[in-house]
Amino acid sequence: MIIKNITKLIKDDSGATAIEYGLIAALVSVAGIAALTAMGGGLQTMFNAVALELTKAVTP
Repeated sequence: MIIKNITKLIKDDSGATAIEYGLIAALVSVAGIAALTAMGGGLQTMFNAVALELTKAVTP
């Protein structure tokens, strides 16, 4: 009886799908963080340029 239950547990693949989805979610998260980090410098430069132009427009 115990051997039969252990064999059944070993053959069960339902947990593997959850692990695969977890790995995919982790990979997508890492890719998103990498993309946002790469864009960070460009966005900061752009916002600094906009802030400088706004400051020029407001100051006499």
